[in-house]
Amino acid sequence: MKIVVTGGRGFIGSHFVEEALKRGWKITDIDCMTYAAHEELPWDEHKNYKLIKEDIATLKSLPKCDYVINFAAESHVDNSIRDTEPFIHSNIIGVHNLLQLVRGKEKYDRPVFFQISTDEVYGDIEHGSFVETDTLKPSNPYSATKASAEMLVLSYARTYGLEYIITRSGNNYGSRQYEEKLIPKCIESITNNKKIPIHGDGSYVRDWTHVKDNVSALIHLIEGGYKNQVFNIAAQNHLTNLEVVDIILGWYGKDREMIEFVPNRWGQDTRYSINTDKILETGWKPIRLGGIHRD
Repeated sequence: MKIVVTGGRGFIGSHFVEEALKRGWKITDIDCMTYAAHEELPWDEHKNYKLIKEDIATLKSLPKCDYVINFAAESHVDNSIRDTEPFIHSNIIGVHNLLQLVRGKEKYDRPVFFQISTDEVYGDIEHGSFVETDTLKPSNPYSATKASAEMLVLSYARTYGLEYIITRSGNNYGSRQYEEKLIPKCIESITNNKKIPIHGDGSYVRDWTHVKDNVSALIHLIEGGYKNQVFNIAAQNHLTNLEVVDIILGWYGKDREMIEFVPNRWGQDTRYSINTDKILETGWKPIRLGGIHRD
């Protein structure tokens, strides 16, 4: 299996590369090495791994491969509210360029385009859970760019016959996540005896999914040969931000005195929840259930 990964030096992408190399897959990793990229990783000298330091928005060609898996994205909501341009550049213009490069190959030589998306494209939901066919209603610039990327993928599939997979996952957490996100931010704050900022009253609900479970689902879909479908991926592990912080405080023997409640971000989503019946019916299931896991 030959795979082009974009953003393989980042959080989810690096976990995918790690697992793919264990399977003997050959990985070409295209990454422009933004602030959240890892400069060094254990597999840098692996015989089946090649890093190309380029921006997906200006990339001129793709090597021969079976899949292009697009992890590359600007992903922090607060950053997207302060400055939308990097999100437009990476998440829309970058995806458009990749699709053009795939489209430019002969039909017999075209890879499957695998777009890594997010549950945030649905917006929030007061009760119940979104299914894959529900209307997308993104609430902030980040999720709007991810929804836009999905629309581009689907349009290229219908218009030009590109094969694709789109996955929308819950809030990922785990090792190698940049500290701007809630869990690594909590850990960094506790270890440096700083206050932990929480938006509003901490009651906003997310579906917390370990990155290794997400990656196992991606590999399951590739190995199963699934194409031209959208899948929700989550652990059905619904916790408020405050509940998550309480768990982490407990790891370190700390209490809520370390918390600082800060104003809500603009356009704050209150509750995310996605239905995962479709991918569960394929035989995949998450392993890390019930709370936040430290591995």
